[in-house]
Amino acid sequence: RTYSGTETEGQLLNSFVQYFGGSLGRKIKRMPLIEETVLPGNSLLTLPVVIIGNGPSGICLSYLLSGYRPYLSPEAIHPNPILHTKLEEARHLSIVDQDLEYLSEGLEGRSSNPVAVLFDTLLHPDADFGYDYPPVLHWKLEQHNYIPHIVLGKGPPGGAWHSMEGSMLTISFGDWMELPGLSFKEWAASKRRNIKSDRVMPEEIACYYKHYVKVMGLQKNFRDNVYITSVSRLYREKDDEGGSQQNEDISTQHLEMEDGQKSLIKRNWEVRGYQRATDGSHVPFCLFAENVALATGTFDSPGRLQVEGEDFPFVLHSMSDFGAAISKGKFRGKADPVLIVGAGLTAADAVLCACNNNIPVVHVFRRRVTDTSLIFKQLPKKLYPEYHKVYHMMCTQSHTVDSNQHSAYTSFPEHNVLSFKPEMKCVLQSASGLKKIVKFSVALVLIGSHPNLFFLKDQGHSIGHHSNQPITCKGNPIEIDPYTYECTKEANLFALGPLVGDNFVRFLKGGALGIARCLAIRQKKKHELIESGDGGGDGVP
Repeated sequence: RTYSGTETEGQLLNSFVQYFGGSLGRKIKRMPLIEETVLPGNSLLTLPVVIIGNGPSGICLSYLLSGYRPYLSPEAIHPNPILHTKLEEARHLSIVDQDLEYLSEGLEGRSSNPVAVLFDTLLHPDADFGYDYPPVLHWKLEQHNYIPHIVLGKGPPGGAWHSMEGSMLTISFGDWMELPGLSFKEWAASKRRNIKSDRVMPEEIACYYKHYVKVMGLQKNFRDNVYITSVSRLYREKDDEGGSQQNEDISTQHLEMEDGQKSLIKRNWEVRGYQRATDGSHVPFCLFAENVALATGTFDSPGRLQVEGEDFPFVLHSMSDFGAAISKGKFRGKADPVLIVGAGLTAADAVLCACNNNIPVVHVFRRRVTDTSLIFKQLPKKLYPEYHKVYHMMCTQSHTVDSNQHSAYTSFPEHNVLSFKPEMKCVLQSASGLKKIVKFSVALVLIGSHPNLFFLKDQGHSIGHHSNQPITCKGNPIEIDPYTYECTKEANLFALGPLVGDNFVRFLKGGALGIARCLAIRQKKKHELIESGDGGGDGVP
């Protein structure tokens, strides 16, 4: 790393929390960036919440933590009569202040997380049945419910949406991509953007998220160009705990040492990283947090085949790399096809992109074309004609058909890639064991992506449903309490969005609701303890 001077470090930390008030400002001025060998003392700043990731998950959580509260609209009638009756029972309370388990009981939807289904049906009633009902909620900004927090992201607010292929349409409707309190259609109209269909391009969504942070007054909570290097738990000897820790439930947060030494209490989180300055230098920082929320999404690490030759420079793993290769003219004059591996929507996007640029395609995937789990089977033809065009080619233009008839596209269903060769050849194997060698110009492996939680202990393998395995959206999401989104295996660590299985923006908002309610309850209890004189805690009140 390139370490800057003390003055620069102090300026960075001061900017993190300049909005917390004068007393905190004085505290931050004498807060140094600690070296690896220095242990934190009580004089160092502890934030109530640090959010890692500034995509829609992090933005929505910041919105709720900033004091925005959803209430049942006076004129609203939810189409679900049972849910509407429950909402009427506590109309005077915001949804954040109500029993989420009670409200979500009996609801069904396309998320396995009940609060996600609840919040979605409040924002988009009966959306899965094709209705376009307005939300039954209206929003109020209640400053007294503000919980100090910081949102750390690598790029501008919007996360991975800023790096997605700009020529493709989103799989979801534009309305489903919107965040609470700002209609996407109204925003698009105000910007005089010509939205031709219900589905929109990623660049439109990225602009919307960036504007959302600004128009909602959330900028003070966001820091861009920030890279996290470690998130670790701090411990302290139990006998050394003063009154500042009396409000913690130490019965569940202490560890007894095997050799009979003193108990250790889990204290706060230490978040380390650096911010990349405009001149390219790295300004390191160290923050302490009572709670950490993981909102990193799953686009960090592209899925890999783990086969021989996959690291050759002509084997790509992202649409952006493929687009860059096209822009640089790497396919001009090339007779050999691009080899695309995968049967998801991103692979289909690559097929469409290649066809649009007159690049021949060899399409390899492991499943049968009749497999009911293929994503194409779940998409209505009228809404997604371009994907059904790809699916039709997958079914009808197989390598078993006369190859001369369909030279622009050939599919290899039920085939695995065994290896890539340096002479730009790929060895394929069919389900029956037959091997075939295919020559190509560029290979594009698009088999999904996984989160990169390298900054956590053991890369976060211990907090999934299946311990000691990598976190994946489908196979091994982070295990959480279904109503608070707190990790069941690590207190004060929260997760939302794709990390807990909610890939669609319309459902990740439920995670923000669950976390906001949990933290609001804890913050209220903490204030009550402070006012009664029974303890304060070393976090920001």
